[in-house]
Amino acid sequence: MSTTERPRILVVGGGYVGLYAARRIMKKMRYGEATVTVVDPRSYMTYQPFLPETAAGNISPRHVVVPLRRVLPKAEVLTGRVTTIDQDRKVATIAPLVGEAYELPFDYLVIALGAVSRTFPIPGLAEQGIGMKGVEEAIGLRNHVLEQLDKADSTTDEEIRRKALTFVFIGGGFAGAETIGEVEDLARDAAKYYKTVSREDMRFILVDAADKILPEVGPKLGQYGKEHLEGRGVEIYLSTSMDSCVDGHVVLKNGLEVDSSTIVWTAGVKPNPVLARYGLPLGPRGHVDTAATLQVQGTDYIWAAGDNAQVPDVAARKAGVENAWCPPNAQHALRQAKVLGDNVISGMRGFPQKEYSHSNKGAVAGLGLHKGVAMIVMGKVKIKLKGRLAWYMHRGYHGMAMPTWNRKIRVFADWTLGMFLKREVVALGALESPREEFYEAAKPAPVAAKPTAEKAESEKAKAS
Repeated sequence: MSTTERPRILVVGGGYVGLYAARRIMKKMRYGEATVTVVDPRSYMTYQPFLPETAAGNISPRHVVVPLRRVLPKAEVLTGRVTTIDQDRKVATIAPLVGEAYELPFDYLVIALGAVSRTFPIPGLAEQGIGMKGVEEAIGLRNHVLEQLDKADSTTDEEIRRKALTFVFIGGGFAGAETIGEVEDLARDAAKYYKTVSREDMRFILVDAADKILPEVGPKLGQYGKEHLEGRGVEIYLSTSMDSCVDGHVVLKNGLEVDSSTIVWTAGVKPNPVLARYGLPLGPRGHVDTAATLQVQGTDYIWAAGDNAQVPDVAARKAGVENAWCPPNAQHALRQAKVLGDNVISGMRGFPQKEYSHSNKGAVAGLGLHKGVAMIVMGKVKIKLKGRLAWYMHRGYHGMAMPTWNRKIRVFADWTLGMFLKREVVALGALESPREEFYEAAKPAPVAAKPTAEKAESEKAKAS
């Protein structure tokens, strides 16, 4: 970390908003006008809409992450966490990956921590559940699913086999519906290479507390998505929830009980709980309360946007919707980040702030290879697409939204190769504990215990 007397803009979080806001600030900033410091526990940003395709093996895991130091070469990138913020002194406490925590002064602050999985105190969930918020979880889910097929193919125990081939997904929003669609595709393709495992042996279950899935694309397309998944053999239980999943024994509110080795949790997100330690005004659900200018309420030097912010939806309110807030999605995060970056520069120079206003352009969702739903909003007209055309819309939109041309090209290259080559069905579960085999080979042999004097005399007597 370099020391500087220039004003410091501290960006807390290197996700979608943090990355784009920092890039925007550095693009608009004059040379030497300020120092931009980005703090995140990971040294890369993850494009989360591509996690389901990563879990299915359609995109290489390395291609859905963007290295912060590479795309922000003129910024300070600190790998660590901001644990507390002292607003009176304008000082943040940084906890690095190693070593003791230290204080970092700042002049302007951007809160872009994003969200974490929204969980409930369900018995067994912490031990058995698999989330879908990071690329590590997507890789882990892919390896885990393929290992379950290996396990089922190699055992003669029917109970173990049934448990391995039962896959339960909790949450029917974008993340849940897209992930179960992609994973079902993966398992169906992989089963072709197993002599004793077929798609008919598997059981896929999708559970949601709401009365519909994919609410983001509207009721008609949501119903189509439900019927499409059911046509592929997915059991969907709506208006229900999971009571427990201790040792993989899943108990649903509707009375259904199944044993499953795979429980994927995608039941929504919540703001990062560390926000409560920053002393910022929070909304009823824990989001940072901001004005339409993305400035935190009651401050003129702190901004927030994205999943951790409660941002007024100006466009919806102008259309007559009271108390409308921007939904937590990539469409808003990208645009908010640009306005936030501009407003930070304006704030530094003493210029007026600009309000963030964006009308919803629709939503797209992929449900596996060549399958999807899309709702495109053009003015007052809503265009609803389904099937292959919607899938092309899904890939086209997110492919172009992927940060940096480097990653765009790599993602499109993965898709192009997938048109001509068969899907990879190799499980690399050893990645999660790569040193285990070496440790077993290198650990010292057990030392034989030295005989005691009495035992030595006894052995001598026996010999004579």
